[in-house]
Amino acid sequence: MIDYAVGNLAAVANMFKRLGVACEITADAGKILRADKIVLPGNGAFDACMQGLRATGLIPVLKERVLQQKVPLLGICVGAQMLGHGSEEGSEEGLGWVDMQVRRFPDLPGLLVPHMGWCSVGRPDAAAPILQLLDADARFYFVHSYYMQVARAQDVLLTAHYGLDFTAAVQVENITGVQFHPEKSHRYGKQLLGQFAGGAR
Repeated sequence: MIDYAVGNLAAVANMFKRLGVACEITADAGKILRADKIVLPGNGAFDACMQGLRATGLIPVLKERVLQQKVPLLGICVGAQMLGHGSEEGSEEGLGWVDMQVRRFPDLPGLLVPHMGWCSVGRPDAAAPILQLLDADARFYFVHSYYMQVARAQDVLLTAHYGLDFTAAVQVENITGVQFHPEKSHRYGKQLLGQFAGGAR
């Protein structure tokens, strides 16, 4: 798991620990080059996260492992948003690995922003391997003011609804991003993280 001074590292690592999966929090390029799976967490503002990631100098290493060598990567919350081109929250460029932009939830009557709480998900790609062990009634815990607006329908893995239908998870080949917090989603988050760690793409 990439260490670039964001706040949810320990919680995600603890969930993997409960699964019996070795997970090391690191900013060491050599360890990332040897990793068989990579997790990009994210918590806070988009610009701060992108600036923090760039400051580590690890983006070229991540490009090599993820884009060239096709090592599975899981982005979580802002870590998922960073996979796109950019966000209305700031001015920093994203990684650009998924064709999407990040938008703010609209001001609608009765719609509180940020969106916080449990939400059911739909499955446009029900056959995706990472979803195979997931309960049919799975719900996840969200905390976000911005959502992923994906250009290609085939890249949408999960959907949810909060004032509007939005993308809850994306997947492009070996790259997966989830807007929700699996580490806060109890058994459903454990199922998804376990499937990712066990080899699903």
